[in-house]
Amino acid sequence: MAKSKPKSKTSDTRTAATITPAASPARSDGAPAIDIGIGAGDRKKIAEGLSRFLADSFTLYLKTHNFHWNVTGPMFNALHVMFEGQYTEEWTALDEIAERTRALGFNAPGSYAEFTRLTSLVEEPGLAEAPDWREMVRQLVVGNEGVARTARKVLKIADDAGDDPTVDLLTQRLQTHEKNAWMLRSLLQ
Repeated sequence: MAKSKPKSKTSDTRTAATITPAASPARSDGAPAIDIGIGAGDRKKIAEGLSRFLADSFTLYLKTHNFHWNVTGPMFNALHVMFEGQYTEEWTALDEIAERTRALGFNAPGSYAEFTRLTSLVEEPGLAEAPDWREMVRQLVVGNEGVARTARKVLKIADDAGDDPTVDLLTQRLQTHEKNAWMLRSLLQ
């Protein structure tokens, strides 16, 4: 029989807005147009999906870092170290995701306002109040699974367009986020 989940004060997911990434500006020196074997329309759809994935990934990174700073209780040391390992890995991945968007010829979102509009994850304040360690772990399970769901949606778009580098990137991210969710969930079982 499944255990019931503890109630959270806020919903764990939200509907992300759509922001269309701008194509990189044309160079005045006559640089050739992007011709990587993926049409402009497909590249734009992939870039839009990667923008949402980047926003979800950044929001999860920020939440994980917040919890690293603010965790307390009997699990402090173990979680402090675990969260640090996860947010460090997540930070590195942000650059790979943004650079893939750029390689497709589109700008990557890069502001808190853009990430807030694009993400499907709910932020967690840290200054005024922090949840207990169990709620932190639960939220990070939900966050990793949310990032994985977004990755799967974008992976389908990229796969349909024949964009193997994006498919590879997203497959690697899926492995990481699914493993993180499993490891975190295990702490609550």
